[in-house]
Amino acid sequence: MKKPRAEVDIEVRYAETDQMGVVHHATYLVWYEVARTRFCTEAGTPYPEIEALGYFMIITQAQQDYRLAACYGDTVRVACWLDWVASRSLQFGYEVRRGDELLSTGYTRHLWVRRESRRPCSMPESLRAAFLKGAGQTTFKGPDK
Repeated sequence: MKKPRAEVDIEVRYAETDQMGVVHHATYLVWYEVARTRFCTEAGTPYPEIEALGYFMIITQAQQDYRLAACYGDTVRVACWLDWVASRSLQFGYEVRRGDELLSTGYTRHLWVRRESRRPCSMPESLRAAFLKGAGQTTFKGPDK
């Protein structure tokens, strides 16, 4: 079963590049966030609604692997999907492409926290079905099941 994905096209802006016109490595994390936000919206759980319920998904780990450089003037497509969902955490996967060329892959791992206390918690019951479906799961998997 192919997992749901969200994709967003981004035109590389001059401000995202170095003097050589190559995209700075930190920019990829921003692009990941754009795609992750789109994924949540398309999955029926827009991030502003998650926050309105009193929760955050804080990043606890980020990994990026670079294959080819994106440059000023390129248009890249950033894809996002859910690798897995556990009771207190989840992991999103990403890839950045320019046409058929794979430029970067990565993931971000997130922990659920209560907005007011900023303390870790379990995934809100009201969001479980949407996130499990987004990961192609029926039960929790991952490091904290």
